[in-house]
Amino acid sequence: MGKKVVSPGQLFSGANIIGNIVYTAGRTGGQGDTETQIRNAFQRLQDILEKSGTSMDNVIKATVFLADLSDKSILNGIWKEYFPNDPPSRTCVQVGLGEGIKIEIEMIAFIPDK
Repeated sequence: MGKKVVSPGQLFSGANIIGNIVYTAGRTGGQGDTETQIRNAFQRLQDILEKSGTSMDNVIKATVFLADLSDKSILNGIWKEYFPNDPPSRTCVQVGLGEGIKIEIEMIAFIPDK
């Protein structure tokens, strides 16, 4: 199979690497307002991608789960900060998340040839 990226004490893989493709697990942003949660989720994903040998620059697809689809405008502003040019494909859906959780994001990225 592939390589799993697991942090100490973590119950599941933060990402699976198959060939030169990284598939992250969904990441939430913890507690806080919507903007804080979105920024935290992005930071957590950025950390996982870097541990996997890639970066946000190499994200090719993202799936975003929002508790309230009206928060998409906040997401879009932060999205442009992380992906100012050539943004990845994105699916955004409204779902039921845990209490107080406003967002969860998963990403697929490629690991560039070294």
